[in-house]
Amino acid sequence: MASLMIQIHEAANPSPDPSLLPEYVLDLGVKPAYKDFLPKDEHLALHKFQALSNYIASAMIFLKSDTLLENELTTDDIKSRLLGHFGTCPGLTLVYSHLNRLIVKYDLDMIYVVGPGHGAPAILANLWIEDSLGAFIPQYSADKTGLQKLIKSFSWPGGFPSHINAEVPGSIHEGGELGYSLAVAYGAIMDKPDLIVTCIVGDGESESGPLAAAWNSHKYIDPAESGAVIPILHANGFKISERTIPGTNDDKELIALYSGYGYQVTIVEDLTDINDQLAAALEWALAEIKSIQTAARSGKPIVKPRWPMIVLRTPKGYSGPKMLNGVPIEGSFHSHQVPLPEAKTDKVQFELLKEWLSSYDHNSLLTEAGEPIPEILSIVPKNPAKRMGQLKETYNGYTELVLPDWKPLAKEKGTQYSCMKAVGEYLDVAFVQNPKNLRLFSPDELVSNKLDAVFNHTNRDFQWDPETRAKGGRVTEILSEHCCQGWMQGYTLTGRVGVFPSYESFLGIIATMMVQYAKFMKMSKETKWRRDIGSLNYIETSTWARQEHNGFSHQNPAFIGTVIKVKSEAARIYLPPDANCFLSTIRHCLKSKNYVNLMVGSKAPTPVFLSADEAEAHTVAGASVWKFASTDNGVDPDVVLVGIGMEVTFEVIAAAALLKKHLPSLRVRVVNVTDLMILQPNGAHPHALSTQAFESLFTTDKPIHFNYHGYPTELKGLMFGHPNLDRVTVSGYDEEGTTTTPLSMMVLNSTDRWSVACKAVEGAAKSNAGVAVDSHVIISYLKHLRAKHQEYVKLYGKDPDGLYDTPEF
Repeated sequence: MASLMIQIHEAANPSPDPSLLPEYVLDLGVKPAYKDFLPKDEHLALHKFQALSNYIASAMIFLKSDTLLENELTTDDIKSRLLGHFGTCPGLTLVYSHLNRLIVKYDLDMIYVVGPGHGAPAILANLWIEDSLGAFIPQYSADKTGLQKLIKSFSWPGGFPSHINAEVPGSIHEGGELGYSLAVAYGAIMDKPDLIVTCIVGDGESESGPLAAAWNSHKYIDPAESGAVIPILHANGFKISERTIPGTNDDKELIALYSGYGYQVTIVEDLTDINDQLAAALEWALAEIKSIQTAARSGKPIVKPRWPMIVLRTPKGYSGPKMLNGVPIEGSFHSHQVPLPEAKTDKVQFELLKEWLSSYDHNSLLTEAGEPIPEILSIVPKNPAKRMGQLKETYNGYTELVLPDWKPLAKEKGTQYSCMKAVGEYLDVAFVQNPKNLRLFSPDELVSNKLDAVFNHTNRDFQWDPETRAKGGRVTEILSEHCCQGWMQGYTLTGRVGVFPSYESFLGIIATMMVQYAKFMKMSKETKWRRDIGSLNYIETSTWARQEHNGFSHQNPAFIGTVIKVKSEAARIYLPPDANCFLSTIRHCLKSKNYVNLMVGSKAPTPVFLSADEAEAHTVAGASVWKFASTDNGVDPDVVLVGIGMEVTFEVIAAAALLKKHLPSLRVRVVNVTDLMILQPNGAHPHALSTQAFESLFTTDKPIHFNYHGYPTELKGLMFGHPNLDRVTVSGYDEEGTTTTPLSMMVLNSTDRWSVACKAVEGAAKSNAGVAVDSHVIISYLKHLRAKHQEYVKLYGKDPDGLYDTPEF
């Protein structure tokens, strides 16, 4: 590789002297010598591979019959609905063919992550050529029958959709929502030292905020323990109907931008010699990766390693139709989707389509049996396991973690302890036992969230700081929630397990990313050849109930509702009421597979209500009657009070203590729900309680008041379908917040002990005459106590002492 005569202006390690920066920035970047770079046989093989793939991709968009043009094409052969995106396909195929060449030459393990997800025709065509489609889905065999079936079934009911999804071999990124490809690529190579992920970033996609943040991902990659990403910005100039920003940037601007991110940049754009130039650029990239990794793995890591990055300029939709009615198609947005959208009904477009499809001379690229000719297959890896569509990391599932017993870390019943501190202690042990397949992805809030015990035996994996570089580590911490989510997706889909803790109010930033992933996971489970993967594990902390100091902007439990809407097979939501229950829950979630797990907790010290054994039984059941806080162990109640969430459950218990003191004739049953999904009607969720179990907890006819951590409306919707819901009332977060005190926050949202007690009195008065007689007096008194508390808060700026001591019964 040293013979490539790579011309690099100014050594990039360490960073250039600031006095040289203008010259450095304005330089034309890294310029590998590429004239006559490829041997003629490889050059021809690449050209033929690309031609065949481009034919298949274009045929998939248009043809339902005569897919190999064996007869005179007619308009009846054209699909009634033309769906697909051709504009990006030639560029995607160009890169795919070259990656195959590199895999063959250097025996690489490589994944191809495609940002322009609607480039599915190109990817499917390439997978057919290398027989990865046929390996997993025999009906798409690498012969004439399989090819005809593929072309017809694309964007056809029962066939492949127009975008990449979990049904496509080799895919770990769907790309329906743009901006996440690069973060996913970097997540995939973490703790995979031999893996290279080539990531195509569409120039339209590059305009998104998540993608912009993801360019910093290489700064979190320790080359001693992880693999490498080759980012390729595909600057073809246009999105669906407008120019792109990178498409209007000149070379100097692009080099300045990506050099500033910390990359070495080379630009590939010579269409007259595109294969030679791209081949030289990719081999340069491999040489740079090898240099960085060798230095790190020999104990002499490069300070601020500047990883390679390629800008690929090709015309939008090149090799397709050039003009239509005097309007350019190739090199314009008109080629973005279907270049000839009226080909079935317009004679001019129909004739252009025939000319276009024939231009690839596809019959010379297939044998009589309809297989790719040997010349094309010469750049396809002979070992199927090395083909990008069959690399085991993309489909082979995960190895379960070696998880420590949580009970040795259990806290003493009756004490107070932060559940986040307990979780940090558990993860610390788990990291020690799983040094290569468990990571924590945190948006810059780890210490604030009291999870810093994880640093007892590991580090932050940040490579651009003298304090943390070259130490590896299980913690990747960046302020971008999008990066954390993308990294975790890539990490999980290549066989590992991730944990994502966050301030509750900011998880909504990645809500749509999570939903997209859940869809990918749903399709994965329905795709027989994909194996089980680890769950996505979210921890909500710094919740609204303890965000009285940061104020209204930091109060938002809406992510719970987002997870509720995920398919019931995947959605799991837990609100453990104390540290021991949280320890039991985190272990369960880390062991689970194919789920979106959401755990909601608190970083503040809270009472430990249950012993280790009690907590285990409670979390397994998902809910139970808390006899210690109930009247006569909860037997024959007048009203059922239910806490769902740590702080609101404490208020339920405090309310029960108030009622015992001030209205002992009221019989109350206290229930805690830790598994939210059990509340759905029987059959609506795998965890849903049976009708008998629901009635045993909540009675058949007594009033029920839920004190719920999330929005009241989402709990009502969750329970819809149960009988007699007119007996149910719900208090929860009602978007009432400010900078105040913890208990005042509860008062503002009617989840405080006095409000809960009032609800209990109102409900019990319907059936207990003794309660009814005194109800007006006791409710007035409770409201008086609540008002006095608010006055105290305004006067002294704090809650009265002792209000968070564990109530005595």
